[in-house]
Amino acid sequence: MRIRFVGSLGIALTIAVPGMADAQEAWSPGSEIVGQPVQVTTNGVTNTIYLGQGGAARFLTPGGSAVSGSWTAANGQLCLSNGTAQECWPYRSPFQAGQAVTLTSSCNATSTWLPTSTNASPAAVNRSERGR
Repeated sequence: MRIRFVGSLGIALTIAVPGMADAQEAWSPGSEIVGQPVQVTTNGVTNTIYLGQGGAARFLTPGGSAVSGSWTAANGQLCLSNGTAQECWPYRSPFQAGQAVTLTSSCNATSTWLPTSTNASPAAVNRSERGR
């Protein structure tokens, strides 16, 4: 991670903090939707999914019930588990806010995923901070 200080003369001093650059600049699968609501519609039923830090997940049904579960994202798959069943979807690129993506799961169910918002990727933030 680099910290920039700009003084009254407009001179920028960049300090590299050892050990933090790799952890903060690397994108990890699922990080763009952690903590963000994602509407997942399957067979006409829309559930809202929240992925939490550390693999926790919360599923909200159309009736307002909340179900706890877990999630993982690795090897081109985003997998959700409710404790009794697991289902995985192909996951090859980050989700974009407001852009629906239709995916077929490991259970042969077709679902449309629609994140209403996403987290900024560290790479995008770094580019904008550096004026690129």
